[in-house]
Amino acid sequence: MDASVVVDYTAHLDAKHRLTLRGAKYEYYQVKEYENGYIVLEPRELVVPKEVSKKTLAMMDESIRNYKVGQVSAPIDLTEF
Repeated sequence: MDASVVVDYTAHLDAKHRLTLRGAKYEYYQVKEYENGYIVLEPRELVVPKEVSKKTLAMMDESIRNYKVGQVSAPIDLTEF
């Protein structure tokens, strides 16, 4: 599959060594720079994490129940750290 060129322009670094992409469709890009000089930009979309899973909440509830009835592990000695 051959991809056709959609946009073609020369870009340069500004005084703070930043490169600006004209008409960028995404706010974030993953940058991969190769030894041969190729640079690949892959769009990234940062997403707000979903809520805590029901399984995790159930495990937390069980841990609190165990704590309240005294079913806990022995204390961990952290003085070494």
